[in-house]
This record gives sequence, C-alpha cells and structure tokens, in this order.
Amino acid sequence: MKKQIENRADVSFLVHQFYDKIRADEEIGFYFNEVISDWDAHLEKLTDFWETNLFGVRKYKGNPHTVHNEVDAHFDEKITPNEFGIWLNHWAQTLDEHFEGENVETLKRRARKMSTFLYMSMFQHRQKESEV
Repeated sequence: MKKQIENRADVSFLVHQFYDKIRADEEIGFYFNEVISDWDAHLEKLTDFWETNLFGVRKYKGNPHTVHNEVDAHFDEKITPNEFGIWLNHWAQTLDEHFEGENVETLKRRARKMSTFLYMSMFQHRQKESEV
C-alpha cells in the first residue's frame, strides 16, 4: 500500500526520487545537470518550494520565473513545451509510484499550472528580449 504525502520528509523523498529520474533523462537531463552545480542545495530548495506549495509553510525563498528565464537564455531559448511535458510525465509517474491520496492529485494539478506559467513567462521574456 502506498502512503499519503503528509510532511516534509515525504516531500523530500518525492523531490529526490523525481530528480533522480530527471537527471538521468536523455532528452532533458542535460538542462539540469549543466546549470545545477550543487545538487544537495538545489534539492533542499525544491523541497522548500513544494512543501510551501502543498502545506502553506513559508520556507521557500526564490523567484522561479527569473531562474527559468535565465536557464532558457543559457540554452539559447531552445526550451519548448516538449521539455515541460517530459518533466510533467516524470512528476506524475514518481507521485504514482510512491504515493496515493488527495495530495498526489493536488501536486499533479499544481505542477501542470506551474509549468504553464513558467513556460509562458519564458515565452514573454523572449519577446521582450527580442524587442531590445
């Protein structure tokens, strides 16, 4: 029987399992492996992000839009909805492999919304940069 996502330890486990898949992915792993130098710190920050997102605790400090815009610029604006789709598929698979319950569906839904907002932010940033 799978368990519910109930606390930070569960979120941390999810984030670590998920990014193990992302780092090994042949299509998108290089985006992450090339720009993230300190994986321990990054995974801690992402655990903060998802814990804040799911449980409303105020741990995450950062601006995902700015960071993703910088990563997109680093890769010459080649990130497409396809990469976000791969990311979302890994997210859903990791959730389904290890957990069950309402928080699983909440995290899937929030990841879909977040990926849309981040891609749209990158797209808008590209438009602004091309006008300069």
